[in-house]
Amino acid sequence: MSVIYDERNKTFTLHTAESTYQIQVDRFGFLLHLYYGAKTEGCMDYLLTYADRGFSGNPYESSRDRTYSLDALPQEFPMWGQGDYRSPAFMIRDSHGVYGCSLRYESHQIREGKYTLSGLPAVYADAGEAQTLEITMRDQNLGLKVTLLYGVLPEFDVITRAARITNESEEHVTLEKAFTANLDFVGGNYDTIVFYGRHAMERNMQRTPLEHGAQVICSRRGMSSHQYNPMMILTDRDTTEGSGRCWSMQFVYSGGFKGLIERDQYNQTRMQLGLMDELFSYPLSSGQTFTMPEVILSYSNAGLSRLSHNLHRCLRTHVCRGKWRDRVRPVLINSWEAAYFHFSADTIRELAKSAGELGVEMVVMDDGWFGKRNDDCSGLGDWIVNEEKLGCSLRRLVQDINALGMRFGIWIEPEMISEDSDLYRAHPDWALTIPGRKPVIARSQLVLDFSRKEVVDAVFDQLTKVFDQANIEYVKWDYNRGIADVFSYAAEDQGKVLFDYMLGVYDLLERLTQRYPDILFEGCSGGGGRFDAGMLYYTPQIWCSDNTDAVDRMRIQYGTSFGYPVSAVGAHVSACPNEQNGRITPFETRALVAMTGTFGYELDPDKLTEEEKEQIRTQIKDHHKYASLIMNGDYYRLTNAVTAPLCAWEIAARDGSEALITAVMRKIQGNMTVNYICLKGLTKGAMYRDEASGKCYPADALMDMGFPLPIEFGEYRGYRFHLVRMS
Repeated sequence: MSVIYDERNKTFTLHTAESTYQIQVDRFGFLLHLYYGAKTEGCMDYLLTYADRGFSGNPYESSRDRTYSLDALPQEFPMWGQGDYRSPAFMIRDSHGVYGCSLRYESHQIREGKYTLSGLPAVYADAGEAQTLEITMRDQNLGLKVTLLYGVLPEFDVITRAARITNESEEHVTLEKAFTANLDFVGGNYDTIVFYGRHAMERNMQRTPLEHGAQVICSRRGMSSHQYNPMMILTDRDTTEGSGRCWSMQFVYSGGFKGLIERDQYNQTRMQLGLMDELFSYPLSSGQTFTMPEVILSYSNAGLSRLSHNLHRCLRTHVCRGKWRDRVRPVLINSWEAAYFHFSADTIRELAKSAGELGVEMVVMDDGWFGKRNDDCSGLGDWIVNEEKLGCSLRRLVQDINALGMRFGIWIEPEMISEDSDLYRAHPDWALTIPGRKPVIARSQLVLDFSRKEVVDAVFDQLTKVFDQANIEYVKWDYNRGIADVFSYAAEDQGKVLFDYMLGVYDLLERLTQRYPDILFEGCSGGGGRFDAGMLYYTPQIWCSDNTDAVDRMRIQYGTSFGYPVSAVGAHVSACPNEQNGRITPFETRALVAMTGTFGYELDPDKLTEEEKEQIRTQIKDHHKYASLIMNGDYYRLTNAVTAPLCAWEIAARDGSEALITAVMRKIQGNMTVNYICLKGLTKGAMYRDEASGKCYPADALMDMGFPLPIEFGEYRGYRFHLVRMS
């Protein structure tokens, strides 16, 4: 049993393969969080301490017992209004404008399988793979019911959390704060790891000691954002890649969020993740239910690598769905850096022909194929094929591409609208704008009001008419600005617009992916501005960053790897000097970095030398040779991509049968010192043969002392080694 209820101690114990999570219903009906750590048995309420804390409030039922205060006790779902002055996970306002509630345990249910969330992405699992715990809490005075949901996936060392809030009173209430997950720790000597960034430089790993006060990451942009990824890690101070304790929270949601890690007055730690509480005020009328998006929790006492493996396996096999979940993705070439807006059908045909001769398997027609779209100032919202620009129908173009033995893909940005568009002229109220004010413009575009069903339906109808015209096998779904003007003409309460907007996005994604199960959908938001578990539920890969420079990408992909599998990382080889920063890197190095992802090209093949074309042919052969290992193996960060003179990583088969090691020299100096790489994930006691050189190495020495990289001239040289275990 993964979930056990102990009636005597009033505890719920959740077991995974290597971890235990424990909750207790205390004598007043409050839920206390006792433990989340290494797998163990017994009741952990011995960890609780009670003392008169002076200015810490006491529930009325505690009478004169001043040693009982929720301001100092570790809680499972802390609410505002019961004397806890730390950050609440839950805040409600009643019909009279009064804040606060008093939720108490009422009942629980344990069942096989994993709960689902209507209209929201979530981890999925069959009856034999997971168990669900539902804990019902109630505030009798408010007529409020809260159902806490826990999904336990033992094999992955993953516990998921979600919640449903139901207004059972005759009055309306307003949800003012909704943090899905809360972890309280009785200690406070930790480090925090978060992933910050900007457009073209996303998910930089930042590790800092946790001091008194709160460290907050958030997005107010209506998307999960380039600036902060909706994932965070708490670690012991001495935790490394291979040892030590660490805990993670990852939001299965693509809109605004807030994550908080706080060290309190008593050196205790609170970790929370949920919906952004600014610009959020969700009304619930009588009988209405609100569902909080899911948070994925994981724990490791064997370092950060194991924590990442837990998340990688869970996301790859129990968040990503559909035909392409377990398949190697086609090697594609995108038209953007080859032609930008200036192309015709002949341009795409020539690109496909040139790329196909090199072994590329798919051509993608990027922005500019629809409406009046010759620059980024017009046309968004008019998803009608511009046959005049192409010079033929979409069907004819795709037939010609298929005749070359190539697949065809297309770019869309369905959530956006240009003021210079037929759709805007017909329905200006369908854009998110504030009456009487000039809207905030970003990239010369506005955002469609996806909180309105008729808007989502109209976009769905337009896109299906396009997709039904031809054999489209790939769709790149872009989103190129944040939401600034939060106003819907159809909403009585504007505090619900941003959340309902995301429900509309998920509705459109679900309808399209169900109608077109053979299409490979790739998520994108100016690159990695919406790289999150919520999008992976619909799109099994996401364009990692608009920055395709191999040196910057190593740092971006390093940060991404802490929470997301290689199979989700959209990565391509682009031309040099690089378009984003002007850097020049060897062609081989660009391919080695991009191969730690879905792999493809962003360039014009006709501008390549014959030597470079031959390199592409070899690269694609190598990609297919190693693709299954790269997609399904365990990923190891061998060096720190930010501080180390070289960036090295490894992907090892889970059974230790083979390993692919990649290294790139980030810094080169005169009279260069030797750099050694220590490997991981090999079979102890075994011997491994280097496929290229034929040399044999003992696994234990490779993992203890490593092996040296060659000392060679040249900037950003890349190396790859394929080791195979000898029988």
